[in-house]
This record gives sequence, structure tokens and C-alpha cells, in this order.
Amino acid sequence: MSNMERWCGGCVLVLSCLLQTFSAYSDFYTSIGQMTDLLYTEKDLVTSLKNYIMVEEMKLKQVKQWAEKMDTLSATATQDPEGFLGHPVNAFKLMKRLNTEWGNLENLVLKDSAEGFISNLTLQRQHFPTDEDQTGAAKALLRLQDTYRLDTNTISTGDLPGVTHKSLMTVEDCFELGKIAYSEVDYYHTELWMEQALKQLEEGEESTVDKVTVLDYLSYAIYQQGDLGRALELTKKLLRIDPDHQRANGNLKYFEFQLIKQRKAQADEAKKAQVEDKDKKRRKRQPSDASKKKAFKEPVPERKMYEMLCRGEGVKMTNRRQSRLFCRYYTNNGNPSYLLSPAKQEDEWDRPYIVRYHDIISHSEIEKIKELALPKLKRATVHDPLTGKLTTALYRVSKSAWLTGYDHPMIDQINQRIEDLTGLEMDTAEELQVANYGVGGQYEPHFDFGRKDEPDAFKELGTGNRVATWLFYMSDVAAGGATVFPDVGAAVWPKKGTAVFWYNLFPSGEGDYSTRHAACPVLVGNKWVSNKWIHERGQEFRRPCGLTEIA
Repeated sequence: MSNMERWCGGCVLVLSCLLQTFSAYSDFYTSIGQMTDLLYTEKDLVTSLKNYIMVEEMKLKQVKQWAEKMDTLSATATQDPEGFLGHPVNAFKLMKRLNTEWGNLENLVLKDSAEGFISNLTLQRQHFPTDEDQTGAAKALLRLQDTYRLDTNTISTGDLPGVTHKSLMTVEDCFELGKIAYSEVDYYHTELWMEQALKQLEEGEESTVDKVTVLDYLSYAIYQQGDLGRALELTKKLLRIDPDHQRANGNLKYFEFQLIKQRKAQADEAKKAQVEDKDKKRRKRQPSDASKKKAFKEPVPERKMYEMLCRGEGVKMTNRRQSRLFCRYYTNNGNPSYLLSPAKQEDEWDRPYIVRYHDIISHSEIEKIKELALPKLKRATVHDPLTGKLTTALYRVSKSAWLTGYDHPMIDQINQRIEDLTGLEMDTAEELQVANYGVGGQYEPHFDFGRKDEPDAFKELGTGNRVATWLFYMSDVAAGGATVFPDVGAAVWPKKGTAVFWYNLFPSGEGDYSTRHAACPVLVGNKWVSNKWIHERGQEFRRPCGLTEIA
């Protein structure tokens, strides 16, 4: 048996194990935890590629350069997989490499008869990230850019807060991001990223993408946003490089015609405005309804408040309110489990009342929960208010798993801990949900409880509404990832080993609408949480019903 045959046989054995691992995985970009396996797959591919190059006596210079580049990257990445993928640019580039660039390499190598390497790569590619993963990772980068007000150069240079694995974006990366935005009819982000690609090209970066192609996308994106003058200038710039560009020549004539029409319309509007202004001066000025309305401060839209809170802005905790919040050693009225070693409890917010428990889950417990959950992680779902069924949603980017005492006795111990501290019955609570957020992972503003217009939200459980929420933070997050309450301007930041708790319902059973909350996009890092949703049934004597609507 030749060295080549022995090498191929070994690859097949390793490959069969990898395929079993990946067969249950999908939507890679929605969970950093599961994405780490892709780094090891990529590392195996690099090793395979280097062996192929040795057999072929390094005839393909371009392939060799690619392999060396990937070898260095994979070695760095696999030293700290979750930390590496916690940088959203690294995660996006991983999706892009495995979905697009390895395929391009395959086409290159197919020109030679390297059956061993090609069969290995082709077989593994069946279980690589898909176009959906690459698009999802790209959209996540754009979402992070908007939420945290990052300019393209900051993202491209990898200069993000808390970064340990700095990663630069190439012209090709920026162009790809712009193209994805273009395909989504998102001309605003198309403009931003095509401009960044053009900037890096003009600074001398070598690339397979040329200025003409970038200018073609850029000018059209700017035209779609209504800036005809700038679109025309960019089209002229394109034609100075390539005078025979057919589409640009057609656009030039069209933009010039449209610009003349636009300027004429603007001139007519200006004349009309001057006439109206003179008429207004003749009349006695009276405050209009519009000006009266401006005297009243309009509420900040929820989306804007949500993003402000994610950035640490707009938090409505005054010094006076802060002075009413305390830390304490807590035994829940002398619960035997906490008499000798009370829990550390801290008030996070007053209305709604949110408390945090410090050092409430150990590192070893966290690692065991992650180990149990990882093979079970599936794309997180939400309740569809129209159908009452669970479905995936673009506003919830994460994967989740459900754990019970049957998975490990430690889960029952954790459930008992929650019961001891809250005084609430756990037998009717939902299973412990474990969630791992993906690239730019988030969960936009939502309620945990079912509203009156959702009478069947938890009907199948038969345990009533969700009376309270317990949330464990199982990782620190370098940047982003806060839990925010837009209606009240509250923000709670992840801290490993802690948990936060709040009631979703008043004692009367009415929903507390101030508990509407969201999980901010993870900017840098890897966010693991687990939560327990506690239901009404079984709490009749533990939390007696109030006699008024909010008591």
C-alpha cells in the first residue's frame, strides 16, 4: 500500500467521525458553541491539503499560499475556539471561507487529478455551512454595526472592545458583505461596505476584486438612495478606468437626465416656498398645532431605546433611585439550605423589581450544563401569536436545549436551589432552558408571559401563565449582550456565576408590562445563559393572589 493510500484511508476514518458529529447540526451561525467544531474541521482540511501538496511536490503555488495562511489561522483559532469566534468578524470570515472560498479552491484543484484530496474535501463540504449561514453571519455584522454605531473601518480593522483575537477584513470580505446587503435590497449597508472596499483598494491592498466592480455596485446603491449627483460622479470615475463599460455608459446618460429633472423640480419648489413665505409674513403669526405638540416631549421609540440601552446609554437609574437599592445576605426567611451560608443578593432595579444573586452557580456546574446541552442545541424558537405554535424568527438568533433531572442529577439540585431562594414551586415550572447565542446573537424586545390576546400561549402545558423568570449567566461577555428593559430604561449586564430574577405577573395575575425585555446583540465574546420559567400553578399558597389589579 502506498503512502498516498494509507493517508486517504486515515482521512476517511477521521471523516466518518466528523460527519456523525455534524449530522445533527444546522444553522451554525446561531450558536458560537457549535461553531467551534467547524474550526477543527477546517484545521483537518488544512492538514489534508498540506499532505496533498507534499504528494504533488508543491506544484501549485497558489494552493500552497492558501494552505499556509489557513494553517496559521487555524492554529491560532483552535487554541481558544469560543474566544476566537466571539469576534464577529472571525465568525463571518469562517462562514465565508467554508461556504465560498474552499469551494473556489476545489475548482482550482480539480484541474489536476488529485483524487484523494478532492474526494475528502468534496465529502466534507456536504456538511459545511450553507449560504444561509454565510448570509446570517453577514447580517449579524450589519446588525452589530447599527446597534453599536460602529463605522466600517473599525470593524474592518478588527478594533472592537474586548477583542483578544484581532482579525482584519480584506477587500474581498468587505465586498462580499456589501454584495449580501445588495442582495437583501439594503442599499444603505451596500454603500458603506463598498466604500470600505474601495478605500482599501485605493490604499494599495492587493485584491482579486477590481475598482470597476466595486464602483459599479457603489454608484447604483447611492442612486437608489436618491443621491443622483454623487452616483453620477462615481459613474464618471468608473468610466475613466473602463471607458467601454456598457452598463456604466447607460447609467451615465440616465443619471444625467434624472439629475436635470431633479434640479428643475427643486427650483420649482424653492420658488413656491418663497411665495408661501411672503404670504405667511402678511398674516398674524399664531402657534400651529404642530408647534404646540413639540412642547411635549415625545417618547423615544422602543427600537431606539433598545439600541441605546445596549450601548449603555439612556439608563434611567437616577442617584435617588440608586440610593434605594441594596445588597444583602439572603436566607429567604431562614431557609435551612441558606442559614449557614446565605446567598449574596443585590437589587438591580426597583420597578419592576429585579434582583441578582452572586456566586449562585459554580464553574464546574456551568461546564457540566454546557456539556449536556451542546449536543442538544437547536435553533431557538418563539411562540407565534397567530398559530400558538413554536417557530423560528429572525429577531431571535441563538440555539437552545432543554435539560431535566433525567439528563443529570445536578439539574434537580439546581432546580431545588431556585425553589429555595424564590420560595416558588418548581414542579410546574418549565424545564431548564440552556441558550448559546451566535454571531451578533440577540433576542429583540418580548414578554415572557402570555398576554390577553394570546389565551392559548401555554395551554398545552396546563400550568397557567409564566409568573416569574430566573436567568443564569453562564459566561462573561467582553462587549454587548446585556439584558435590557426598554419600557423602564433598565440594563442588566452578564456576569458569569450570577443569576437575575423578576416576576412577570402581579399577585393579582395581571401581566406586568414593564417586564418587556430583550437580549442585546453580542458584540464580542460568547454568551451562555440558562433560564427557568416558573408558572402559576402550585403557587397558590406560596404567592397568594392580590386583591387589586397591580397588587
